[in-house]
Amino acid sequence: MELFHLKGRRALITGSSQGIGFALAQGLAEAGAALVLNARNADRLAEAADALRANGATVQTLPFDVTEATATRAAIDGFEAEHGAIDILVNNAGMQHRAPLEDFPADDFDRLMRTNVNSVFYVAQAVARHMIARGKGRIINIASVQTALARPSIAPYTASKGAVANLTKGMATDWAKYGLNCNAIAPGYFNTPLNAALVADPEFSAWLEKRTPAGRWGEVKELVGACVFLASDASSFVNGHTLFVDGGITASL
Repeated sequence: MELFHLKGRRALITGSSQGIGFALAQGLAEAGAALVLNARNADRLAEAADALRANGATVQTLPFDVTEATATRAAIDGFEAEHGAIDILVNNAGMQHRAPLEDFPADDFDRLMRTNVNSVFYVAQAVARHMIARGKGRIINIASVQTALARPSIAPYTASKGAVANLTKGMATDWAKYGLNCNAIAPGYFNTPLNAALVADPEFSAWLEKRTPAGRWGEVKELVGACVFLASDASSFVNGHTLFVDGGITASL
């Protein structure tokens, strides 16, 4: 199982104070990685770090706004200079906004794109510049089942996650020659704070359970294996791939 060990490696996870980001951070720590947690809310970030340290993880925090290119570059360059290499990046920060497409506010569209797409570019580019110099690194972007599917009222979100998958292909195309592996994970419907309103909706949950071959919501811990795989030497020849972890929903009509 040495292929899956992450000892001696450091992972930066954006949007990691709760939900999927926190679960992936915990899983990477259990595989041996040291953690760098990122979010905008420093207090929540500190709480997440304390919780992970209580379980034996080595954790540092790096609060910055991933939607601001200059702040992102400064934070990552400063961290690398002071603390050393970021070996693994998990681009997890994201948001959702629901509205009929004909009424979708332009400001909310721009905010969603900055959070879901621009941030992936800003953080990956800032980290990749250091990885390229070292000749190795792992970038894992969090896409979505909406990378391949659409539902009413979330067309801009669908567009953003399609962009994440194609940006991932572009990263692999440009950066594989430098020793970087750039892949994405596309979660299906998971029980997270982002989906709290849907989880609480009996009609939607009933529809989802019927629509998903596995017959249920996913649990965030079920994303950990995919993340550890893509962060480890086990995926050394996997590049530009989007791995769907969705209970079969994209495989079935």
